[in-house]
Amino acid sequence: MTTVAPSGGTRERTRLASGIGAVPPARTGTRSTARPRRFGGRLRVLVAAAVTLLFVAPIYLMLVNAFKPQDDILANPIAPPWPPTLENITQALTRPDNLIPLGLRNSLIVAVVSVALLVPLGSAFSFYISRKQGRTKAAILVAFAAGLMIPPQVTLLPTIQILTWLGLDHSYPGLILANLGGGYLSFAVFVYVGFMRSVPDEIIQAARLDGASGLRVWWQIVMPLVRPATATVVIFLTLWIWNDFLNPLFILGPLQGQTITTGLYLTIGQYSVDYGQLFGIMFLAGILPVIGYLTVQKQFVAGLTSGATK
Repeated sequence: MTTVAPSGGTRERTRLASGIGAVPPARTGTRSTARPRRFGGRLRVLVAAAVTLLFVAPIYLMLVNAFKPQDDILANPIAPPWPPTLENITQALTRPDNLIPLGLRNSLIVAVVSVALLVPLGSAFSFYISRKQGRTKAAILVAFAAGLMIPPQVTLLPTIQILTWLGLDHSYPGLILANLGGGYLSFAVFVYVGFMRSVPDEIIQAARLDGASGLRVWWQIVMPLVRPATATVVIFLTLWIWNDFLNPLFILGPLQGQTITTGLYLTIGQYSVDYGQLFGIMFLAGILPVIGYLTVQKQFVAGLTSGATK
């Protein structure tokens, strides 16, 4: 029986098909490109850690020094408090002038009343704007955008002059009225407009066919559908108004009344500073917003996810 030997070209094709004797591809630049990628990743981690440290460091200093006496703060401000003491907070709350208790109460009243007025005003304006089309809608949005773009320091003096003309300068109603304009209302309007655009027109038309007025459609139908926007507006505006310093300082004046921010400013002496009491006041000024946020956190998250699924 005769066997035909395979030719040279056939053997070469067989070797290539089976992978035997095949020359592996060259790995050009694999190590050189892997090292810069690793270096870039480590650099990004270091930059992120440094930025995080810059934000966390003031909070850490406030927390540890609020529970340390004055001598320990001056000796080592970054050391943890041991043993911790509540003397700084007690001295802040028991000042003879009641500066901190009155400041906390006034800040709470101003923030709650201002937000309680800004939410219906902003949502009502947004409901009107979201139903409009053409140049009218664009002109209104441009006017509200100016409230976000113009710095509040620019409009502070005209605002004080208007309040003086109305007889509301150096008063808490004047401060609340000043909070209703400018960037606060503009922020609320832009947040609500973005949410109200997603409300189907069929729902509003069906309510109108059933005889509902525009006020009822806005309050009983549209407002429950934009609860995530309401939660966002309430949280952000409350924090901004609570932390506001310029409006209470210039509208109320140092002798007429204080919020917590102006009260903190008045505790800084001209020649000496009681850092223990100062950090205690900072702790009191910061803990109340944190407690309020933690209290409504579940409602806030539930509102944000209520419209995600059907």
